[in-house]
Amino acid sequence: MARDPWFDNVKFALIAFVVFGHTIGLALVDERNVAVYTFVYFWHMPAFVMISGHLSRSFVWDRAHLVSLATTLLLPYLIFDAAMYAWRDYLGQAQTGALWLEPHWSMWYLIVLAIWRLATPILKLHWVVIPLSIPISLWAGTLDLTLFDIPKAFAMLPFFVVGLHAKRSWLTALTSWWVRPIAVGVLIWIWFSAQPEALSQWARVAFLWWDRSYDVLGFSESASFEIRLRLLATSMAGALAALSLIPRRATWFTQLGSASLVAYLFHGFVVRYAQTAEWFDWAPQDPGRALAVAALGALALTVLLTSPPVAKRLTWAVDPVGSWRRRRAEGVAA
Repeated sequence: MARDPWFDNVKFALIAFVVFGHTIGLALVDERNVAVYTFVYFWHMPAFVMISGHLSRSFVWDRAHLVSLATTLLLPYLIFDAAMYAWRDYLGQAQTGALWLEPHWSMWYLIVLAIWRLATPILKLHWVVIPLSIPISLWAGTLDLTLFDIPKAFAMLPFFVVGLHAKRSWLTALTSWWVRPIAVGVLIWIWFSAQPEALSQWARVAFLWWDRSYDVLGFSESASFEIRLRLLATSMAGALAALSLIPRRATWFTQLGSASLVAYLFHGFVVRYAQTAEWFDWAPQDPGRALAVAALGALALTVLLTSPPVAKRLTWAVDPVGSWRRRRAEGVAA
């Protein structure tokens, strides 16, 4: 079956925003930069998780799928969580959490996606899982637990199950011409909601990380339930709006989208080095230029890491078993 260019476009666009979100995090020196950071965090990972859910629909509990999960998610998690731990230790950055038991920085996605995938045969049994995932998400905020980022797995579960139950025809309709003006309106509304003064009236930016307990966030349980409900609705709308604006036709970055996991796993080492090297220590003097540099730098880094020459050389670490099998097959064919 031919690849749908829209999915590769989506994967490239979302990973570019992931890299940008982490990069602009180094330059949160004025309200505008904070607003941009908050705006992106309202929808970029919810959209990423939603697409991950949709692409997990075929998972079943059989030998082939379980081996694939072990080699493409669990093994890379063991490799990259250890690598990130060692890298941050080398850079002298403070960090906590037991190796492999408590994901380090962005490596949470691998282990949490593995948890969701393992649960997929149950989660896809009936659409009623979608409304049931909402109280689970609310309850997750009461957990004071760091093991495998399980609270985050529960907190973001609604986005995963929506993607899991979304039919391909629904996603096709999402990119219809008449949906896009609505999507632009939704994102404009979220932009105003992301302004520091507006957000501070009812929540904190840390709610958008989906991993902090309500106690840590400093809100009562009842108030936190209301905040998370509002965030679930806003982030769901933002994720759908962002997805609707991504081109369905093949573009210059379509081919790059197939290497999105390479960019996800490797970009953090550059961002963490940039933090220690104080690449943005001049940002307070020129916040606008810092924002532009972060955006252009994130795009350039994403393009570099997903470009075929680079991605091909890095895939051995992202998918070591698959890379070995391909080399072996090429050797046999030769």
